[in-house]
This record gives sequence, C-alpha cells and structure tokens, in this order.
Amino acid sequence: MRRAFGLSRAWSLKRLGAAAVLVAAGFTTPAIASGDKVDPQFVYNSSLAATCASCHGTNGVSVADARVPWINTLTPKEIAKAMLEYKNGTRSGTIMPQLAKGYTDEQIEIVAQVLGKK
Repeated sequence: MRRAFGLSRAWSLKRLGAAAVLVAAGFTTPAIASGDKVDPQFVYNSSLAATCASCHGTNGVSVADARVPWINTLTPKEIAKAMLEYKNGTRSGTIMPQLAKGYTDEQIEIVAQVLGKK
C-alpha cells in the first residue's frame, strides 16, 4: 500500500525508526522535537552518522578509557580519509575496517560532512 509521497508503509516505518534513533542518540533539532515537517534527506544523513555514536559518543567524544578515538576535532576531509582507508584496508583497526566496508563511498562522505568539525 502506498502512502503520502509514494512511500510504502514499511518505508514510512523505517523513517519513523530512523527518527527515533536520532532522538535517542541526541541528534535532534527543534523541527524533529516539535513535529514540524522534516527533510527526509536530513533524517537519512543524520541516521547514518548516528551509528557512530555507539562508540564515539553523541558529540564525538568517546567514553573515558574506552580506547576509542575522539572524532569531535576532525574535519570532514579527515573523517572521510580515515573511513576510506579503513574500507580499502590501508588503515588497520579492530572494528572500523569491518564497519567502513558496510558504507558506500557516498555514505562515507555524508557521515564525514555530518560529523566533521565545522
């Protein structure tokens, strides 16, 4: 069954789930909190970046003594470079090489733009 904007119910539920992840991870804006119409691209971009919060923290600051680098001081270019190196195997790591391989180059660029220091 198609809903508004030609989206299926399953797709709408996925978007709702993505919004819930964003709020839980601390990636929220007044638009999301107030129920105003939200740009689907913003939700998609933010949900990609929200996955990083599990290890790197919601503000790019990982838990003390977690041996996970802080990413809050990195530029988008530095984040993209590191993730692409993890993805293509030129940078070693424990979890990041596996995670980076799950993203397209375009998704890596989106994550870098969302999380990178402005």
